[in-house]
Amino acid sequence: MLIRRTLRMIIVFAVALTGAIGGGVGTAQAEGSRSSHDRQLLFYNHSYGVLDRETADAIEHSDYLRDFANFQVRTTTGTGGQTWTGRYLMGRETYLELFGVGDLAGQDGTLGSAGLGLSTERAQDLATVTERLKDEGVTDPVEFLQTRDFGDGVPVPWFDAVLTATEYDAFGAWAMEYRPEYFADPRSNTEPASSPGDVGRERYLSDDYRTHLMRDVTSVRLAVTEGDLADTVPLLRAGGFAVRTVTGGGVVAERGGTTIRFDAVPREQAGLQRVDMSLNRPLKDRHVERIGRSTLVVGPGSRAVWTFADNGTR
Repeated sequence: MLIRRTLRMIIVFAVALTGAIGGGVGTAQAEGSRSSHDRQLLFYNHSYGVLDRETADAIEHSDYLRDFANFQVRTTTGTGGQTWTGRYLMGRETYLELFGVGDLAGQDGTLGSAGLGLSTERAQDLATVTERLKDEGVTDPVEFLQTRDFGDGVPVPWFDAVLTATEYDAFGAWAMEYRPEYFADPRSNTEPASSPGDVGRERYLSDDYRTHLMRDVTSVRLAVTEGDLADTVPLLRAGGFAVRTVTGGGVVAERGGTTIRFDAVPREQAGLQRVDMSLNRPLKDRHVERIGRSTLVVGPGSRAVWTFADNGTR
């Protein structure tokens, strides 16, 4: 739900008020397969990708996806009246957001742009993440509040967020924590807290996933530039992910239920490459669904794999 077009507007406003941007991200890199911190604070919330127009339109009008997942095409109004229309596949705790070329303005709407949202499960954990970032070489992380307008012109606090860099090639990641005001608003259609301080993903998303096949995103693979990857690694490590390097200069981040792989590539090869999903029930047979220039393979077993490697990014 969060796109960099909105982030940039908020950041520029914050800079004008406080002069907050300075120092930035150091040269922190992944080392081995360890995490710098013991407790996992951040978890995969969602990722998004900008696909070729043919694929995005095919996704939007796919009858199969409406059966496969809790699927929606929805327009959201965020901070400052910024709006975006995304195609959403929502699971129990995680979801996927997809755009087509030109759906977003400027740089954010170009082929291969992508993003990653990581969220906390307990209130106040975002503050700890922000402190941990300093240990990872981020001298001045950017903090901001995202709001949501449900249609009455009154912004409702949605979530607090922090990111490590304001400049990017094609990819950005941020940490977020849902606000109590959002959960308290009946229009959010969220669930009651399961325990004190519960701001988790399962509470945020509806239980409509139960009537479909898709349960959750278990793995995501993104191709990003070296610069964007360098800005992302400190956030992953501050959140408690175990980050290890892989052949070719990429990294894999594990822990928290969803594996996130980044391949280091030139800008023209950047983009969302693959998403693995768990299913609510095992399937006996294998189903292959061609959606635009992407391929979704569902089953056999309790797994689905959606590849976007041929969506025009290569």
